[in-house]
Amino acid sequence: MSVEIRVPTLGESVQEATIARWLKQPGDRVTVDEPLVELETDKVNLEVPAPASGVLEAILVEAGKDVAVGTVIGRIAAAAAGEIAEQPLRPAGIGEPTAAPSAEGAPLAAAAQATGSVRAGPAARKEAAERGVDLADVIPTGPRGTVTKEDVRAALATAGTRLGTEAPAPSEPPRSVVAAEPSRPTVAAPAPVPRLVTGREERVRMTRLRKRIAERLKEAQNTAAMLTTFNEIDMTAVIQLRERYQDAFTKKHGVRLGFMSFFVKASIEALKAFPAVNAEIDGEDIVYKYYYDIGVAVATDQGLVVPVVRDADRLSMAEIEKAIADLGRRAREGKLAIEELQGGTFTITNGGIFGSLLSTPILNPPQVGILGMHKIQKRPMVMDDGSIQARPMMYVALTYDHRIIDGREAVSFLVRVKECIEAPERLLLEI
Repeated sequence: MSVEIRVPTLGESVQEATIARWLKQPGDRVTVDEPLVELETDKVNLEVPAPASGVLEAILVEAGKDVAVGTVIGRIAAAAAGEIAEQPLRPAGIGEPTAAPSAEGAPLAAAAQATGSVRAGPAARKEAAERGVDLADVIPTGPRGTVTKEDVRAALATAGTRLGTEAPAPSEPPRSVVAAEPSRPTVAAPAPVPRLVTGREERVRMTRLRKRIAERLKEAQNTAAMLTTFNEIDMTAVIQLRERYQDAFTKKHGVRLGFMSFFVKASIEALKAFPAVNAEIDGEDIVYKYYYDIGVAVATDQGLVVPVVRDADRLSMAEIEKAIADLGRRAREGKLAIEELQGGTFTITNGGIFGSLLSTPILNPPQVGILGMHKIQKRPMVMDDGSIQARPMMYVALTYDHRIIDGREAVSFLVRVKECIEAPERLLLEI
């Protein structure tokens, strides 16, 4: 019986994906929930698990092709319960004889070493060839003694390991245990991008994520009446507070107290005071949102993504720091779920970590406001008493949609953020 492999539901507003790469080839045995194919969407890369155990019968859509949700992209010849162990292995290579499998992985490995024949899937062979690994030196952990790609990587991590010795701890978990639910795709690390090097130039195919970023940024420029207003913030009070309580905060909560949690809290106070900045335009209506899902821009190797901290107004400073650290780490590892990138009401981006002194951030549609943080730099400032002091200053920028936000609201919003950061006790007293 054949079981169809279909493109699963990818999330809100995501109706199409690109086949990034197939992790199995026709003739390969697969088990239910084992990752089969990697899809590239305009938000994240996803691994689609096998809907049944059996043998990959056919690939109907090759890598690089665009597919819609629900498209049949392959078929599995499903095995009845207990039959998968008796099915013959796919030949390891063209013309290679396949020895009858032994009941135990270790005896099979020993036999393979003695005869010079190693069972390995295409992915493992490709990984071994690219990294210069002799498959005979790799301890197999796959079904019935098959060498997997993870086994090759584990062998690299433990130089000198030979068949018959104790297996090293894999450098990463086997792909077969990645999927937690049988019907849901799992997030994958980015697939290699096709490249063409000719002479002094290199042509790299734009990823779907990068294309989507370009589309959204251009959409924001074409649709919104974007304007940016600026202010500067004296960071002395926050810096002193962090220095005073950093050790105690880290010891209690297991995370460092950064600047971002202060700006998230300050932004929420400003959004409550000026709800138009937390709204969006839907046709001829303005939708005011009285919840605060704050997007935090994260730079990754594949492009800028904006994971969302849900209901940030209900979180403590420690919970915000933990959420941001977790989302940032998983964004860089390519392990975010699509749902974590959708539905934000306001965005904060920090170009200061890269040294930016001033910039004009672009809106993240359908949001109508985005706050830009920048580098903290000491500058001479004239104080209220007339003295001149070197103070740690940060320029902040608010880009807003002038269609629904007036200049007075935008400037007042930044002033409220400035007041909360320069006197952080305001955040505790909510004033």
